[in-house]
Amino acid sequence: MKSLAGTSLLVIGGGIGGLSTACYLADSGADVHVIEKNEQLGGRASRLEVDGFRFDMGPSWYLMPDVFERFFGQFDRTPTDYYGLTHLDPHYRIFFKDGDEVDITPDLERTKRVFESYEPGAGEALERYLETSRENYEVGMEHFVYEDRERLRDFLDLDVARQARGLSLLGSMQGHVENYFEHPKLQQIMQYTLVFLGGSPTNTPALYNLMSHVDFNLGVWYPEGGLGGVIDGIVELGRELGVSYETDRPATAITGRAGGFKVETPDGPITADLVVSNADYAHTEQELLPPEKRGYDADYWESRTYAPSAFLLYLGVEGDLEELAHHTLVLPTDWQPHFDRIFEESAWPEDPAYYLCVPSKTDETVAPDGHSNLFVLVPIAPGLEDDPERREAFRDRILEDVARNTGVDLRDRIVLEERFCVEEFASRYNSFKGSALGMAHTLRQTAPFRPSHRSTEVDGLYFVGSYTTPGIGVPMCLISGEHTAEKVLADHGS
Repeated sequence: MKSLAGTSLLVIGGGIGGLSTACYLADSGADVHVIEKNEQLGGRASRLEVDGFRFDMGPSWYLMPDVFERFFGQFDRTPTDYYGLTHLDPHYRIFFKDGDEVDITPDLERTKRVFESYEPGAGEALERYLETSRENYEVGMEHFVYEDRERLRDFLDLDVARQARGLSLLGSMQGHVENYFEHPKLQQIMQYTLVFLGGSPTNTPALYNLMSHVDFNLGVWYPEGGLGGVIDGIVELGRELGVSYETDRPATAITGRAGGFKVETPDGPITADLVVSNADYAHTEQELLPPEKRGYDADYWESRTYAPSAFLLYLGVEGDLEELAHHTLVLPTDWQPHFDRIFEESAWPEDPAYYLCVPSKTDETVAPDGHSNLFVLVPIAPGLEDDPERREAFRDRILEDVARNTGVDLRDRIVLEERFCVEEFASRYNSFKGSALGMAHTLRQTAPFRPSHRSTEVDGLYFVGSYTTPGIGVPMCLISGEHTAEKVLADHGS
């Protein structure tokens, strides 16, 4: 096995991808230092703590537990060395805006009965759908996610063709789901996870039906301490491997090359042999590198399709929220207009689909006694103007919509309120157009069509995170750290 002993390596950005890369490279012998722009590590998986309330500011679903087990297992640890896990029941609750309410639970037979109540034969169709999803997940993860194929020619060989045979690679998720279910509500249940990929039913490849295996078969979990507890675990693992961390130290420029990098910061320059950037990819190229060292020009970044931004409310609420589950979705019976306003019209949604998270249902430490912790997320178009007047009006609309469709009127019970929107994604995370997630998983932005882990212009500079393969989401960014580390080792290990 190659070693990076004696190599100094700087990771810019302490999000999931950067923390993962740091662990792998420290384990390979490198002297790894992570600098983070903000006051805490975790990137979009930051925490907000105010007046006894503790919120996960971004990701709040613990999916794909096998990915976390694999990550910690590569360092001879397990997730439970760092945090406990609770299997949620129900996984989530859905309020349709015509009055229907559905719980998706760990009991598949119960879920089949729910499907059957909407459409004769849908229970059996669900079984067939999930079998396809499981096969796609197992083949896809082994041969196309854990094994990085970032170049188009990596797909053009007989082995790949053999492994891909039978996978639902092409077409849209909408077309794929329609092959199994006619009822629009069942189609929505099978596709809500597209929000985690930053896409819509019509622009996300059918391959991502594998997410239903994640949802229905692997289950939805809550980690002790929330997603912030997972961050704490990965950081602690890094410390055990020798990684050092520094917060409140943004990078402002990158110069040099392998063996002689200089990264400028407000507190003075940092030198390193190699650099990995977990900062927003577009920001790194357009703001930190000189023009002649950029692998992609401004037109490239402007031409990409970006995942939604989000309108977020962090609410401390008096009393219990009995009507809501830990995870709750509120969906209009026709959600296409909302997706159109994200990807086609770039406008605030008139009849929004949104997500409510009440972690205090499971974790009493996230709110003071007698109170509940509520996180509201509405996907919106990246780049929207979000001045105070628009925010206030939209906030009022959402709270009224929650009251009308879930039976929970929050408006006289809020004791704490914080808001987060496009401008904060741009300023806190240097996110291009204020996207909450990065580059969407459209067919032309999947696998080899995503930006490279290696800089094409600067020897010794690498990238990690949601813009690279395998893409968006906490588990995918964790895996991207492994891919980036493999590239560094292949190029500079001895």
